[in-house]
Amino acid sequence: MFRLDGKIALVTGGSRGIGRACCEALSAQGASVVVNYVKGEAAARAVADALGGTADVAGFDVADGAAVDAAIEGITKRHGRLDILIANAGIAIDSLLLRQKDDDFSTLWRTNVLGAVNCARAASRSMMRSRWGRIVFMSSVVGEMGNVGQTAYAATKAALLGAARSIAREYASRNITANVVAPGYIDTDMTGGMNAEHKEQLLKLIPLGKIGGARDVAAACAYLSSEEAGYVTGQVLRVNGGMYM
Repeated sequence: MFRLDGKIALVTGGSRGIGRACCEALSAQGASVVVNYVKGEAAARAVADALGGTADVAGFDVADGAAVDAAIEGITKRHGRLDILIANAGIAIDSLLLRQKDDDFSTLWRTNVLGAVNCARAASRSMMRSRWGRIVFMSSVVGEMGNVGQTAYAATKAALLGAARSIAREYASRNITANVVAPGYIDTDMTGGMNAEHKEQLLKLIPLGKIGGARDVAAACAYLSSEEAGYVTGQVLRVNGGMYM
C-alpha cells in the first residue's frame, strides 16, 4: 500500500529535519524525489545521494515567486512532470505580541504562507496536465491551538488551512488533492534547544506521553501523497500525540 512508483515529488526544505524524513519516506515508497534547499546545498546533495536513483536537488527560495516558477519548470523538464508537492519549508520567529516587529511578521508570511502558495501554483500546472496531483502543506499544532509568544507564527500556520481547502476545491475536478499535515512537538532542530524543564511541561500536555519524531510526520505525508488517499482532500491530518484533538 501507499506505493509511489513512477511519481515525481518535490519536498521544500528537504535537507534536514521533517523535510529530510519526508524525502526518505517518499523515496522508500518508490518516488523520485527532488530535494529543495535555500541554504546548505551540501546537505541537500547528501540527502539526494543517500536516496540514490533519480533523486536530485533544486536550490531556490520559496518566497521568491519568479525563482519558484523557474525551478519547478526546470524540474518538470528534467523529470517530465511533477506529481507530488510537500510544501515543508518554513521558519519561526518567536516574540510576544507587544514586541512583534512588522518586518518579522512580513518575513514569516512570505516564507510560510506565500512560499507554500507559490509552490502549489507552480506545481499545479504540471499536475493539471497529468490530471493527477498531491499537494501537502506543512502546518503546526499552534496554527490550530495558538501558543504564547507565537502569534505571528501561529497566524501563518493557520493560514495554510484556508489556503489548502480553497486549493482543494479549485483543483478537485482535475484529480488533484490538497491537504495539511499539522505536527505537534516533534524532535527536530527547531525543538532541540528546549531545556529539560520545558520538555517535561510539554509531555504533560501530550496524552501519548512522548515527543514525536520526524518519521511520524513523514508517514502522514507519504499517505496523503498516495493513490489510496485519493478521496481525501481539504483535510488536516494532525500528528501531535493527542495534544490537540
